[in-house]
Amino acid sequence: MGFKISVDTGGTFTDVVVSDRSGTFTIGKALTTPARIFDGMRDAIAAAADQIGLSFAQLVAETDLLIYGTTRATNAIVTKTAAKTAFLTTRGFPDTLVLKEGGKFRPHDFSRDYPEPYIPRRYVYEIDERVNAAGIVVRELDRAQVQSTLAEIATRGFEAVAVCLLWSVLNPAHEEAVGTLFEEVLPGVPYSLSSRLVPIMREYRRASATAIDASLKPLMQRHLRELEADLQAAGYRGNIFVSTAAGGCNSIEALVERPIFTIGSGPAMAPIAGITYSRLENLGENVIICDTGGTTFDVGVVRDGALTFNRDTWLGPRYTGDLLGIAAVDMRSVGAGGGSIAWIDDGGLMHVGPQSAGAVPGPACYGRGGTLPTVSDAAAVLGYFDPDYFLGGRMVLDVAAARAAMAGLATTLGLTIEETAWRILTLAGDLMMRAVADVTINEGINPRESTIVAGGGAAGMNIMLIAKELGCDHVVLPKTASALSAAGMQYADIVAEEVGSLYCLSNRFDFARVNALLDTLEARVLAMRDKLPDQTGPVTLEFYGEARYQAQVWELDTPFPDTPLPSRRFAGQAELDAYVGNFHDLHERIFAVKDLGSAVETVSWKVRLTVKLDAPATRLETPVEGASPSVSGHRLCFFGGAEPVRTPIYKAADIRPGHTITGPAVVEEPTTTLVVYPDMSAHVSAAGHYRLNIQ
Repeated sequence: MGFKISVDTGGTFTDVVVSDRSGTFTIGKALTTPARIFDGMRDAIAAAADQIGLSFAQLVAETDLLIYGTTRATNAIVTKTAAKTAFLTTRGFPDTLVLKEGGKFRPHDFSRDYPEPYIPRRYVYEIDERVNAAGIVVRELDRAQVQSTLAEIATRGFEAVAVCLLWSVLNPAHEEAVGTLFEEVLPGVPYSLSSRLVPIMREYRRASATAIDASLKPLMQRHLRELEADLQAAGYRGNIFVSTAAGGCNSIEALVERPIFTIGSGPAMAPIAGITYSRLENLGENVIICDTGGTTFDVGVVRDGALTFNRDTWLGPRYTGDLLGIAAVDMRSVGAGGGSIAWIDDGGLMHVGPQSAGAVPGPACYGRGGTLPTVSDAAAVLGYFDPDYFLGGRMVLDVAAARAAMAGLATTLGLTIEETAWRILTLAGDLMMRAVADVTINEGINPRESTIVAGGGAAGMNIMLIAKELGCDHVVLPKTASALSAAGMQYADIVAEEVGSLYCLSNRFDFARVNALLDTLEARVLAMRDKLPDQTGPVTLEFYGEARYQAQVWELDTPFPDTPLPSRRFAGQAELDAYVGNFHDLHERIFAVKDLGSAVETVSWKVRLTVKLDAPATRLETPVEGASPSVSGHRLCFFGGAEPVRTPIYKAADIRPGHTITGPAVVEEPTTTLVVYPDMSAHVSAAGHYRLNIQ
């Protein structure tokens, strides 16, 4: 195998990680170019190639595998630039997207308008047909009406169509018939069928996922095909995979059919890097991942070595936003990245985010026309950045512009510019701590018993302060921290899954129907494997049921007993008892209670396919004993006091495994900066990662 390249395009920066046969990682970073993503990708790859001693063309030509993660789908939804989409549903149910799930945080607050549906009500078409809750057709599909509806859709200029008919999860015949008519009447117009995409119960979730997926198809099909063409034109001849929200990657062919899985695909890779680095440092299987980018702070957890998944991923606020509806890696985001803007409300309180300066114009210190104060501007004012060494010297910071951006806030607050900058940094840290609490304490996880793996270009600014407040003793800032999601792609495998709905109670279990559904799901995922390149590795299959106690609202992904594949079916009561036992244990671990006397009901069944890809080798160096790196210089930095502190500066080139750096200090990596606060320290492990000591 030659080189392996992973690319993560964020809202501000495009991160690239290149690995070679020896396990050496090289990071390239460039500003994202929203108008044409490949331009920023090329700049980032070229930056990495320059460090390796190759040209861009040479590196691309010698690369066997490229994995790409993108925010294009997410941005299209946020900016409302997805395709004009029609929604087809069963007659009598036109308001599924309008009513959403009906929830509201303030039920008696009528000062806000009801949220707009993802697809406007005037774009909804009712189809004459009906399947009941038993999957029995009680009204045949009116094919003539469907044909006339499709003709009207063509006349009105719709670019995509979402189809979600009632109870198609139990009997998809009518949706499949609509799909066939599409191919005849509107060939080439993208469409999504809910029974193929997310055959799950709960009508709004299925409808929302189908609507989102259909609206993204024209954009993402064009984007991924153009990217593929750009890479081939640049001389790339290897395989291309795209990261997904399911915690792995898949082929372009698979994702142009299901583009919804590209939403949040970049952040979904960070937990893979997190558990990999925690294991490498022998710090356990429970990990908190903190990824601080230019636009957002993303946080998630790995529990007992396994990624956590969530079907409650909302695009926008809960209940008033739009529900993704698919099982995605559980990463929560708050607007507290390096580019997040600080502002004061009408009551005189200061806030950070969620508005971001983005890549254009970016923070004021970037010197690209930004005038509003951001978290990165605060770090520049506090002296944490070397203006001449940002991005390894490829970008010069304008500290004077950062101070000018702070001046208005400082005047309003009656503080010095440095005091204002410190407040911005600590306020951003408070937001981050609340986000960590949301995925740990609120979910029954003790942060003190977990390892923090910090990443993102802005991670090193305040991760030690956050860990101190949380009481975490084990904190790792990887060498690849500035590109944590892209680094996770280096260790990712191909992942795909198929879901089917079939309601069953453990005390009235239908063995034959469940096993028949599992046969169907297994055949579907294995068919996906047949479409992958021949160079891909061994296959594993995992079987799950989405189960709950009877009358509960939400389900838990419950694994089947760990038995050889041929017997991973319910042959009899013994297999069912083992599965139910797994659910009881899982429920107790998460909620600290189990009810052995209650029946367990399963609403959906899932088969997950994993195809192993070659991961980079682990490279360890012999640590030096009892040494500290040489100091490259000093700079005046502020750490919350009234006066600046003369602070030693360390360059990455002078740091070796075994070195310990005592605070106050600033460590300057080419693509990130680590601030070691007073009374804290950082130790460099054999793998070259920073082990942060808070006490």
